[in-house]
Amino acid sequence: MLETLRSVVRFGRFDLDPVNRRLARVSNVEDLRRLAKRRLPRGVFDYIDGGAEGELTLARNTAGFDDIEFRPRVLRDVSNIDPSAQVLGSPLPIPVVLAPTGFARMADPQGELAVARAAARAGLPYTLSTLSTRSLEEVAEAADAVQHSTTGAPLAERRRWFQVYVWKDRGLMKDLLARARESGFEAITITVDTAVLGRRERDVRRGFTIPPKIGPATLVDGLLHPAWTWAFLNSEPIRFSNVVGQRDEDGTDAVTLADHINEQFSQSLSWNDIEWFQKTWGGPVILKGIQTVEDARTAAGIGVEAIALSNHGGRQLDGAPPPIELVAPVADAVGGTTEIHCDGGVRRGSDVVKAIALGATACWIGRAHFYALGAAGERGVDWMLDFLDAGIRQTMALTGCRTLADVTRHHVRKRSL
Repeated sequence: MLETLRSVVRFGRFDLDPVNRRLARVSNVEDLRRLAKRRLPRGVFDYIDGGAEGELTLARNTAGFDDIEFRPRVLRDVSNIDPSAQVLGSPLPIPVVLAPTGFARMADPQGELAVARAAARAGLPYTLSTLSTRSLEEVAEAADAVQHSTTGAPLAERRRWFQVYVWKDRGLMKDLLARARESGFEAITITVDTAVLGRRERDVRRGFTIPPKIGPATLVDGLLHPAWTWAFLNSEPIRFSNVVGQRDEDGTDAVTLADHINEQFSQSLSWNDIEWFQKTWGGPVILKGIQTVEDARTAAGIGVEAIALSNHGGRQLDGAPPPIELVAPVADAVGGTTEIHCDGGVRRGSDVVKAIALGATACWIGRAHFYALGAAGERGVDWMLDFLDAGIRQTMALTGCRTLADVTRHHVRKRSL
C-alpha cells in the first residue's frame, strides 16, 4: 500500500514568490479579471471593468465573438504554424496590438512602463494614451531598454504608437506630436468617439476621481486592499504625465473624468481636422472609434493608414455595434485600401483568429491587459500575451490553417445561421 501511495502522490514545492503563486492559478483572461477584482479597490476595478449606462454594449462586445463558430478543416499539414502578420508595413509575430488605457498606475505602480516592457519583449505595438500616468519619454526609454537587451532588434524597428485625444489647445497637440516623434513613436491613433464622455454609471456611483482619493469615503475599501493602498501611498503621485506643468489640470488635484474631458477635449473635431494631423505628424495615422461602414469609407478616402473599429470598449455610447460585427461589412467596403483593426471584446486567441477570418488585419487588446496588470503587474501582462499567442497558434492548427493568409471566411460562420 505504501509503495502504491508513493507512486501516485506528488507534493509540489511551495513557491515563495506571491506573483508566481497567483499566476499558477490562472488559466484565462477571466481568471485575471477575478484576481484583479480581488486585489484592487472597488472604485479602481470598476473604472477598469465598467462601461457606459446599462453596459449592454460592453457585454455584446464579447458576446459578438461567442456568436461566431468555426468550420474546422481537417487532414491538413499543420506541423509548422506561422501566425505572423504585416501591420503598417512591418511584421508582427502575431496580429495583436496593445490598446491604449488611461491611468495605468492605478492598477500597478509601474503602470504604462510595465505594459510597454511586456509589449517590447513580445515584439508587439503598445499604444500609449494621452492620459497616461507615465510620459512619452519614460515609456520610450523603458521599451528601448527591453528591446535592446532582449530582442537585439535595431531601434529603427520600434513598434510603439501614441493615442491622441484631441485637446482644444492645438499648440499643445503640436507639442505632443513633436515629443512623440522625437521619442521614436511609429504612428498616432486619433480617438474620434469622445466628443463628450459617455455616462459611466459605476464611476458615478463610486464618486470616482482621477487620481483616486483615499479619504473617509474610501478608507474602508483601502483597508480591505492593504497591498494596493500601501503601494499607492508609497509611490509618486499619479499625474497626467504628458501634460504636467503645461495645463492647469494635470492630475495635481483630483477631478472627475467627465468634467475633465468635457472641459479639455475638442467637441469641434471634424474630418477637416484629420488632414492637419496627417501633415503635422508626417507618419502613419490610425482613426480609432469608427463604428459604421459609411465612416470607414470616408476614412479610407482621406488616406489614413488604418482604421480601428471600436466603441471605446463599451464605455461611450451604450447601444453602439460590437466591433466584430463590423469587420466583414467594412472589409467588403474598404478592404485593400486601408488596414482594418478590431478593437473590443477580445479575450482569447481564438477571438483574434475569428476577426482575421472576417477581414481584420489585427486586433487590439485593452481591458484584458489592464486586468493582467491589476492581477499580477508586468508578469501578468507577459502571461496574457503568451496566452493569446498560444491560443492563436492552437486555433489555427485546429482549423487547418498554417498561416494567416490561409484564414478566410470559409472557416467561420454565424451560429444563428
